[in-house]
Amino acid sequence: MNSTSDGTGLSNREALEQLTEADAAVFQAVAGWHSPFLDRVVPPLSNAANNAVLWMGVAALIAGFGGRKGRLVAAEALVAVGVTSAIANLAAKNLVRRERPETSVPASRRIEQPDSSSFPSGHTASAAAFSAVVGSELTPLYAPVNLLAAGVSFSRVYTGVHYPGDVLAGWTLGRFVGGMVRTLWPGRWR
Repeated sequence: MNSTSDGTGLSNREALEQLTEADAAVFQAVAGWHSPFLDRVVPPLSNAANNAVLWMGVAALIAGFGGRKGRLVAAEALVAVGVTSAIANLAAKNLVRRERPETSVPASRRIEQPDSSSFPSGHTASAAAFSAVVGSELTPLYAPVNLLAAGVSFSRVYTGVHYPGDVLAGWTLGRFVGGMVRTLWPGRWR
């Protein structure tokens, strides 16, 4: 057996090639899917998450209507977004340097291709970090904030700017960082 085998008889390179092919196939399946409703709704949702504007707006609502706990949770969630964004956009994207997908989605739902690397999805990482904190701390918001985060994540593939693997990696990163911020947040020590 090859020393670079993963136990299935495939070399690491062959396994990576198969994952890349599967990722591209799922992307093409989503790109080929058409929904007039989603074509109108998803691109603005994706763009609303640019520069974490969507999450800052939701945090402002939580802080404004949630009392002291809401203000603390909003601050904690935004710290998680900031840390996650730095890791995804400043570190991981510069290490991996994956090309973005060739845009094959219809023009009606296409958004501007970012200049940065594709892996991982920074939008998804931020969404997952924000929803990890808010959903855990304010349980009545668990479903809506996670649904919004999932919508942003899906939007990145649907609009043609990320492969599904980029989104999965971003989600994993965001959940991990969100969990770490929750664990280390100073309010937990009081």
